[in-house]
Amino acid sequence: MSRLAAALLAFVAFLVFSIPMSAQLLPAGNVYVGVSYGSLTNVVVKQSYRGWNGSFEDIAFSNHPHLGLVADASGFYRPNVNLYNFLAGARLSTDFGKWRPFMHGMGGVRHTNSTGFITNQYLIDFGGGVDYKLPFRNFSWRLQGDYMFSHYLSANQNDFRASTGIVWRF
Repeated sequence: MSRLAAALLAFVAFLVFSIPMSAQLLPAGNVYVGVSYGSLTNVVVKQSYRGWNGSFEDIAFSNHPHLGLVADASGFYRPNVNLYNFLAGARLSTDFGKWRPFMHGMGGVRHTNSTGFITNQYLIDFGGGVDYKLPFRNFSWRLQGDYMFSHYLSANQNDFRASTGIVWRF
């Protein structure tokens, strides 16, 4: 990225987040980034992986304030193996004081690169977790668990992941 493009991007971000009227353009939702541990299947071998997890949730339905749309991505790594998950779906959540439990159902694709052998398979994810509101404005801490189902080479793959990290609510 050129310096001019980076400067322009920084200026636009400054305007969007600093001017009160433009701040209303942000949807109601949250952004999450964190670390993740997974018990995942690489082709037919179950292994443990460490990686990252991130998501963006938009509370899109004014008549149903507890229902939102979520886009989720994660990456898991071992020597010579990289797994990436790209998912989208619906999330149901509610507030109980400082706690915000949620559950979601998502579908998407898993991209696996194992020493140059690349596979892409569909992925279904069911999971949930809880956000705990931190004393800092608009920030929470998330604990999340997911069951992920995929199918490859005539074998069902039943995988699990656990994630934790920071949530910025806007």
